[in-house]
Amino acid sequence: MKKREIGNSGIYVSELGLGCMSFPDDLEEAKSIVDAAIHAGINFFDTADLYAAGKNESLVGEALKGRRDEIILATKVGNRVIPGEDGWVWDASKTYIMEAVKDSLRRLGTDYIDLYQLHGGTMEDDVTETIEAFEALKKEGVIRQYGISSIRPNVIERFLTNSSAVSVMMQYSLLDRRPEEWFPMIREAGASVITRGTLAKGLLTNEGTSRVEKMDGFGAHDAESLKQTVKQVHEATAEVHALALSFNLKEDAVASALIGASSKNQLLDSIVSYEQVMDQSELDSISKLSKMHQYIDHRP
Repeated sequence: MKKREIGNSGIYVSELGLGCMSFPDDLEEAKSIVDAAIHAGINFFDTADLYAAGKNESLVGEALKGRRDEIILATKVGNRVIPGEDGWVWDASKTYIMEAVKDSLRRLGTDYIDLYQLHGGTMEDDVTETIEAFEALKKEGVIRQYGISSIRPNVIERFLTNSSAVSVMMQYSLLDRRPEEWFPMIREAGASVITRGTLAKGLLTNEGTSRVEKMDGFGAHDAESLKQTVKQVHEATAEVHALALSFNLKEDAVASALIGASSKNQLLDSIVSYEQVMDQSELDSISKLSKMHQYIDHRP
């Protein structure tokens, strides 16, 4: 599997990354997914301290035990779970980040994180304090690089402008092209995009035409627009899954396209689709079926 550099970081990740949020709770099943991913050349694994209130980090740590030197490990911080209370609160303070990273390291069973990401962000945050935390952790060698996971252009721009962040994780796919407007800004800042929602909640797989019937919309699409677009895409190609991956990876601003997998078979479907070569003319033609929306809110 090909690799790409995240920004100017010196960190090279597989074009397909594995989003670990949907891992099954069973450790042996999770290990089978990890083993298949690494065997296929996937070296990029992403989780967050929010997922299952930290349990996902622990599961990922156990599943990757003994293979730390083979992989690039990413996690996220900012959504603070308060013991004994439901839900979480947003906390991008330096004090919290400096403490939260210790818990993530313990759960992941490692002494460093390759890519530490702010898991959201608002314009009310003290961004200077947040960046100070990441820079301090980088200087200590606790993290190698840092980035942000956000779809808010104004938050992203401020974070990139004032920091040495190397990545922006954004929901991006053939069915949600809103991020494209901001790819030049991200590229000029020396950062890369990591895409989540690459398969658009399964709409860009063989199950897409059945799944769309149960959805009220997606991204900037209303229900009717979504049904029409999904129908057209599925009529245009028999290889929708492969198309979805190729569409994201045709962008040079994208370092890795994350895929989720709750089973080994789900992962293998994506790996097989990645290995299919899409004809560029077919890719260009189908790309024209999707509308170019823009973010309405949170603009710089």
